[in-house]
Amino acid sequence: MKKLIFAGILAATGLTATANAQIQKGNWLVGSSLISSNFGLNTGGGYNIGIQPKGAYFIQDNVAVGGYVDLGINKVTNGSPTEFTYGVGGLGRYYLSPGEKGVDNLLHHGRWFLEGNVGIGGRSVENADSTTGLDFGAGPGYSYFITPNIGLEGLVKYKGRAGFGSEGLNSNITFNVGFSIYLPTSKAKEVANDLK
Repeated sequence: MKKLIFAGILAATGLTATANAQIQKGNWLVGSSLISSNFGLNTGGGYNIGIQPKGAYFIQDNVAVGGYVDLGINKVTNGSPTEFTYGVGGLGRYYLSPGEKGVDNLLHHGRWFLEGNVGIGGRSVENADSTTGLDFGAGPGYSYFITPNIGLEGLVKYKGRAGFGSEGLNSNITFNVGFSIYLPTSKAKEVANDLK
């Protein structure tokens, strides 16, 4: 356990990689997006919270593929039914390199990226119709590296669901904030061995 904590501290302080090495072939990305959150401040106000853990492997420089899980809960007002959303599927990311046409390396410590996903998702509404269907989304984002291995991320994403049940297509635009940890394969193997 001490080795695991030590490995986490090393990753957090940025001692495990150089500033340009985090999105190279063979590295891992592990993180989560807070899909949306809002809380009604008026009497009887509702809330909307979502989280999307994700993990990906860099199959080549600047290109990562992996998976995600989507979980959320929504209540419009105090008396409205509670809605649960869920999803699981695959995702892909492409990081734009500085120097590519139209790419400006904002603050010299981050990278723009494009993210897309496809999977199975749905929603379940308390005492009402529910649906499951094709879950998909795409959008641009930016990862600002606070250390060489940890990025704070913002992502604007179109999110859609083509329902197979009582509901057809529904979609929205989400504003996501989250973080990702970038681990070189050698460090990921050390962490896996420490967990054994």
